[in-house]
Amino acid sequence: MRDGYDDAGELMVQLARKAGSFLLEHFAGDADLLPQRTTAKDAATEYDKMSDALIISGIRNVFGSHSILTEESGLLEGDPDWLWIVDSLDGTGDYANWNPLFSVGLALMHRGELVLGVVNAPAIGEFYMARRGGGAYLNDKRIQVSNAADLGQSYLFYCEGGEKDRGRTGKALAAVYPRVMDVRKLGSAGLETAWVAAGKGEAYFTFKIEPWDVAAGVLLVEEAGGKVTNLAGGPWAPEMADLLFSNGQDLHRQLLGLLGEA
Repeated sequence: MRDGYDDAGELMVQLARKAGSFLLEHFAGDADLLPQRTTAKDAATEYDKMSDALIISGIRNVFGSHSILTEESGLLEGDPDWLWIVDSLDGTGDYANWNPLFSVGLALMHRGELVLGVVNAPAIGEFYMARRGGGAYLNDKRIQVSNAADLGQSYLFYCEGGEKDRGRTGKALAAVYPRVMDVRKLGSAGLETAWVAAGKGEAYFTFKIEPWDVAAGVLLVEEAGGKVTNLAGGPWAPEMADLLFSNGQDLHRQLLGLLGEA
């Protein structure tokens, strides 16, 4: 049975796959990207911008009145009831360094609620999709967060997001790392959130992260049975924030206590 989001969901999948194919076509073949690997975290390659234009054009062609928020183009105002949130290349540093852990992320909000989200990691063959009330999927197979409840047996993902103060992020790592099995950094928030949804790790924490980096992942984790909050324990909102994604077990509360000191 089709619902009001089916057309948007089909377009989202098409655009994420199209952008992923475009990025993959140019991946690890442009030597001019290599010098950018030390600065790409704060810069955009030409491929970020070309992928962004491809996605915006695709949305405008079908849903011309909708609002769009992208990393490269900012807010393109339209109908405030509908907001597409787009990261045309999440993991620019990885991409520039010929590392396959990059992704394309798209999400759709309707009247302030996330209703659709996709994360496409074309170089590793992982395509994630979530629909509000419809579950989360990896390559068309339903996924769930892990059921690990012991912080000491947990694997965490981490990134500093937009936080420039390494003293603060270092303090957070120092508080968390001794109490968990391991902390890992992938370089793509889209993948880090998706991997929590898929049970490949128990939690992901980040600081001053932008909405386009995590909007799709918020829905993925929630629809996979997990939990997403800011570090004060409040709900996610589409603005820069410090966030914790987890499998929803008691370790979420424990991690909030540890990270709240950072």
